[in-house]
Amino acid sequence: MAADTTHSYFHRGGSTPLLGEPIHEHFRRVAARFPRNEAIVSLPQQQRLTYKELSGRVDELARGLIGIGFGKGDRIGIWSTNNVEWLLLQLATARAGIILVDINPAYRAAELKYVLQKSDVQGIFAIPSFRSADYVASLRELIPELDSADPAALSSAQLPAMRRVVVYDPVGALDTVRSAPGFTTWQEVIAAADAVDVEQMDAISASLDMDDAINIQYTSGTTGFSKAVVLSHHNLLNNAFFAAQEMRFGEHDRLCVPVPFFHCFGMVLANLMCLSVGACIVLPAESFEALSVLRAVEQERCTALHGVPTMFTAELEHPERIDIDLSSLRTGIMAGAPCPPALMNRVMRDLHCPEILIGYGQTEASPLTHITSPTDTVERRVETVGRNLPHQEVKIVDTETGQIVAHGEAGEICFRGYHVMQGYYGDAKATAETVDANGWLHSGDLGCMDAEGYVRITGRLKDMIIRGGENLYPSEIEAVILNHPKVAQVSVFGIPDEYYGEQVMAWIQLHAGETVNTDEIRDFCREHMAHFKAPKYISIVNEFPMTVTGKLQKFKMQEIAVAQIKNQERK
Repeated sequence: MAADTTHSYFHRGGSTPLLGEPIHEHFRRVAARFPRNEAIVSLPQQQRLTYKELSGRVDELARGLIGIGFGKGDRIGIWSTNNVEWLLLQLATARAGIILVDINPAYRAAELKYVLQKSDVQGIFAIPSFRSADYVASLRELIPELDSADPAALSSAQLPAMRRVVVYDPVGALDTVRSAPGFTTWQEVIAAADAVDVEQMDAISASLDMDDAINIQYTSGTTGFSKAVVLSHHNLLNNAFFAAQEMRFGEHDRLCVPVPFFHCFGMVLANLMCLSVGACIVLPAESFEALSVLRAVEQERCTALHGVPTMFTAELEHPERIDIDLSSLRTGIMAGAPCPPALMNRVMRDLHCPEILIGYGQTEASPLTHITSPTDTVERRVETVGRNLPHQEVKIVDTETGQIVAHGEAGEICFRGYHVMQGYYGDAKATAETVDANGWLHSGDLGCMDAEGYVRITGRLKDMIIRGGENLYPSEIEAVILNHPKVAQVSVFGIPDEYYGEQVMAWIQLHAGETVNTDEIRDFCREHMAHFKAPKYISIVNEFPMTVTGKLQKFKMQEIAVAQIKNQERK
């Protein structure tokens, strides 16, 4: 480890070298070392796979993907909640050199269309439905050719790159029942494996390089338009492996995973982290349910639990918690939003997680850049996000000059190292704006660093709202609301919230002569965007606070709105 004695720069070395191999090579070696260890337990599916069984299923699916026509460098999306098949596809695409594109299961049809077009997705795997979301109906709306096409000869007018749409049911009901003529079933993909022998599959895997792109995850930039973050084997595998090292996490651990797989937190810091060391992934439910998490910890004797602060709060507040044995827990990562000291103390005491750690990062950094240590004081675990992981560099720079600031001074947090993304897919301009010529990733977050390399987050350059661990971008929400025919101007910003950290608020100015009630706007938002993006608070206003140059002053809107909400709560 090396810390500058005066400047906010910290490089952390490590006694363990970086892993220099593709994901599948490391996974196969771990599976061979721990063949009888449980690799994944899916309680809603009532499935258990050992490392030997998982490895066999992965190889079969990888051969099936090759058998239906996919190859190295192709892009396959997955639109699904957490299940065994999601993990199988994650590992099978890595085995075959196919790029997996993660899609938020809360997306509506318009958001799905954007993602599929943006990253030229050539195939998609989707579950039929979940709760009120009908994925099959959305796909048929987006790709009407599915109602008549041959599955092996699919051609879409709206999505010219798309050539396969696979539907699968985590409980098996749709394995052999086709939702529409143009859909491919999971069983048909598996059957196609017979045409690809092991030697052919191994030759494909042997041609892969650790720096090959293997994953695309979506995040939003300051423009509000989602960007496709391209990540490599080297990015993801090392981030997962060194997160495990920092947690003192190994083959005897069992991680309860309530965070979604489509997010880097789930895919990298849960799935890959476990698989990099021979630990077990425990799925309590398809999506977060506090009671399911608590029961899974007790039933499976989980030693670790991940989540965002709102998840931990819900688990602590659940009335049945006191009757559930959580004594097996030891550690876990809390990330996605600041952790209040009172919450940290309750997690350590009432959830029996004495080594719970705070993690910080972003998708463009694979995602983990900083984490606290089990030996850190509680104060350090709540007041800082810890130090950077081994083999990473971090610096704090002046937002105007770009020069490194002194210890204790605030500036923009920048990262450099193996974990920095390859870039934004199809967007060289945005890539250059985020990663400078010297390889530094500019986070857009503000913070300060002490002499030992611990970083404290102080604010955000990006106009971003963090609601329950989800990063929401006002301009993206504003773009949707502006499509309402009565809306002339809109400004979206965050309002402090005790439970979610922040809630979304929209100030709306209507076209002259128009009237609208807030329920109409809410219904419009729910129809055109994911539920968690829809504003909780809506105000119809006549004007916005502005600077003399005409720029909106969101901080003034927030001050006015917070005061109004407090006054309403007092009444």
